[in-house]
Amino acid sequence: MAAVTVVGGGLAGCEAAWQLAERGHRVSLVEMRPVRSTPAHQTEGLAELVCTNSFKTEDTSNAHGLLKAEMRALGSVLLSAADEARVPAGAALAVDRDVFSRRMTDIMETHPRISLERREVTGLPSGPAVIATGPLTSDALATQIRALLGDEGLAFYDSIAPIVSAESVDMEIAWLASRYGKGEGDDYLNCPMNREQYHAFLTELRKADVYPGHDWENIPYFEGCLPIEVMAERGDDTLRFGPMKPVGLPDPRTGHDVFAVVQLRREDRTGQMWNMVGFQTRLRTGEQRRVFRMIPGLENAEFLRTGSIHRNTYLNFPERLSAHGGAPGRPDLVFAGQLTGVEGYTESAASGILAGINLDRVVRGEEPAVPPPTTMIGALYRYLREADPGKFQPMNSNFGLVDPLEERIRRKSEKRERLAERALTDLGSWIVSTGMEAVRPPEEAAV
Repeated sequence: MAAVTVVGGGLAGCEAAWQLAERGHRVSLVEMRPVRSTPAHQTEGLAELVCTNSFKTEDTSNAHGLLKAEMRALGSVLLSAADEARVPAGAALAVDRDVFSRRMTDIMETHPRISLERREVTGLPSGPAVIATGPLTSDALATQIRALLGDEGLAFYDSIAPIVSAESVDMEIAWLASRYGKGEGDDYLNCPMNREQYHAFLTELRKADVYPGHDWENIPYFEGCLPIEVMAERGDDTLRFGPMKPVGLPDPRTGHDVFAVVQLRREDRTGQMWNMVGFQTRLRTGEQRRVFRMIPGLENAEFLRTGSIHRNTYLNFPERLSAHGGAPGRPDLVFAGQLTGVEGYTESAASGILAGINLDRVVRGEEPAVPPPTTMIGALYRYLREADPGKFQPMNSNFGLVDPLEERIRRKSEKRERLAERALTDLGSWIVSTGMEAVRPPEEAAV
């Protein structure tokens, strides 16, 4: 079989290397640590977890749990190693991070078709390759990626506002309308505030707890995407003259303007996900839920994605990459992991699995394939491909991405059970229809 290269020894890179090696390819897995380290990593181990040690729930009625079930069906090496390094964490899959990294390193080092190389890659490989270098891609390689994709193809700053589920918004309070009646009229959801509600919200926002910045995240904020809590500190009326300005949005119940308005912008075509406009934030996750649920209409909001601001290197996937993450004119150069605009450990790893699958297909002369959007992996890739390039931001797995069921089910738990059941059935059908045999996880593979 072909000799292929995987650049990056993180979660996505290891998954891609495993998929390729188990499909018969000779894989050069290149990791620059310890030759060159990063400000975030502490060891030279592969798949080092630099943040939490949790991969979140395994319950398939949760989006993260469903994604794991799909990954297991495709032969995930990460989840096999995580099972061996598991520590008690209730319904979540949490690991001893040192044991996990050592196990992942051992799997890669002992596979007869994987050659681990410790060096910095400063140019894009000329042959078949997966690039999975993560949010801290070295400057030299980032320069080469920019040269390939163009100046607008690579971002270094990540400003993310929360996304809430449409079905969790109280439409007895919120209403659909665009400012001054522009657009289609249903582009925005509007949550009104009176004077007392606004000042109570402002008080809690100002005293809410924020994530402390890492040294490698200490970059100056752009004036155009200031954290909501920073704007709040600039004066009582800063938000009312900024993202919460009420002009042009009279309350249809009274016909009068309100004191302040929080707008949510449609995030997907079916209107299942709504983005809180201008609410990029460094608030801790729990604080976001506490403070933002003070907004009338969002008292029971389900947050499909919480907000954040941090340094990140990611590609403008919908503008520059093919449906499977291939570079323009080079289907054999596939990008994976956080570099593609996915958020989270398992999301990054899942994209590595799919990158390995598709590089194998390209090398064999077959067309790349992506699971249907009824699956969590397929829905995530549809978002990456079809998002508005001018507003593209990283995304984590959530049920708002997945095609809705044809029948209406009111109980959320039942609906998500049905979505998960359909997803796993459709993933199995996709595996069969593509003629692709899922690889075996390490404990079953004869290596």
